[in-house]
Amino acid sequence: MPTFDQLVTRVRRELRGYTLDQASMTVLSADMLAADTSFTVDLDDVTEVSRGLVEIDDELILVKQYDAQTGVVTVMGGTVGRGAEDTTAATHVAGALVTSSPTFPRSAIKGAINDSIRGLYPNLVVFDTVDFPYVAAQTEYPLPADVKDVWTVVGRWVGPEKVSGAMSNWRFNAEAYTADFPTGKSIQLWTGITPGQNVRVLYTREPSALSANSDDFATVTGYPERVADLVVWDTAKRLLPSLMSARLQQTSVESTERAQLVSTRDISNAVQTYAALYAERLQQERDRMYQENPTFQTFQGS
Repeated sequence: MPTFDQLVTRVRRELRGYTLDQASMTVLSADMLAADTSFTVDLDDVTEVSRGLVEIDDELILVKQYDAQTGVVTVMGGTVGRGAEDTTAATHVAGALVTSSPTFPRSAIKGAINDSIRGLYPNLVVFDTVDFPYVAAQTEYPLPADVKDVWTVVGRWVGPEKVSGAMSNWRFNAEAYTADFPTGKSIQLWTGITPGQNVRVLYTREPSALSANSDDFATVTGYPERVADLVVWDTAKRLLPSLMSARLQQTSVESTERAQLVSTRDISNAVQTYAALYAERLQQERDRMYQENPTFQTFQGS
């Protein structure tokens, strides 16, 4: 928790107060395939479908017209009208929501969420570990391809104490010879331990992006669940400026009313508020990151 889908919902809740429009919605009354050039909606709500963009799940579709007698909606340009605005034509099942002219499409929110996740690095890193046995005659050892930097290195001591102590003399090699180290990443250990004992490297990497609706934020990105609020605030900050475009050409009642009640100053203030919330929480998380993962040794070189 939360999932990708739940993050989208949280972002939409944050943004809802900055729009006056109540989305016009209906539902599919039959399954729709990725190559279909028409679809059928609930006959009672077919008039809620308007010419232009509609959203079904994560796909945006260009609508040409609808038949009020049958509920059949025709896609503009045939298959060309499927997967509009860089979305992907997909299969949709009966009962899926059909939303006309969404202010903040799910695809846009998802893209902004992943941009926010990627933007957290390098201020916040994801930690991972790799273990290997120490070999007396070996100085350099392979590391995974996703390693960005090494945080700490500890080696297991011999004896009943079961202690893993800091190895203070090491060097991370980000340009390792690929004939010996296929990932191009390695670590050189200049302080040895008893051969055969375990070495554990705590390293940093970038977060992974979310993809499926069911993707769990913590599991996939590598960040703790509490970081999700940072992503929500930064996503809102990224999306709010798009409301400015409604003021450039007021061709609908909704955009005209929004221009009167939500000024450019209001939007700017909201962006600044989210930016301030983000900056404060980011600093809190950075402080916590160093407290929970102290770098108790430094690279000494050799």
